[in-house]
Amino acid sequence: MSIAAALLLLSAAPPMAVIDERDTMRREAPPHGAIGMSTAFRISDAVPQPRAMEFRRRVLHKGAAIGEHPIAHDEVYYVLSGTGEVISDGQRAVLKPGMAAYLYKGAVVGIRQLRNKPLSLIISYPNP
Repeated sequence: MSIAAALLLLSAAPPMAVIDERDTMRREAPPHGAIGMSTAFRISDAVPQPRAMEFRRRVLHKGAAIGEHPIAHDEVYYVLSGTGEVISDGQRAVLKPGMAAYLYKGAVVGIRQLRNKPLSLIISYPNP
């Protein structure tokens, strides 16, 4: 085996990981304040290390919120269904399905469910 071939084998990425979100589901109070109830799908927790990012889905039930908290990395909230209000350093915006909020490192952020339908969103950020 050549040195180049050996180096290629050593630098090869791990095989892909396929996760069924149903295997990661748990009902719990949302983080950062335990405001209301939610269903969490900690999808990336099922991915073997090493991994460079977190990828989660959370459903905020009526009246629930992820409380305001500082973030040490950029973060994305992407809405799948329902309506929510996101806050970043005091600035507020309403998010509906198909909308995303890109939140910047150092901001104080949070999101709350609005109206009657639960808020289902994807949350993704780099793995610290």
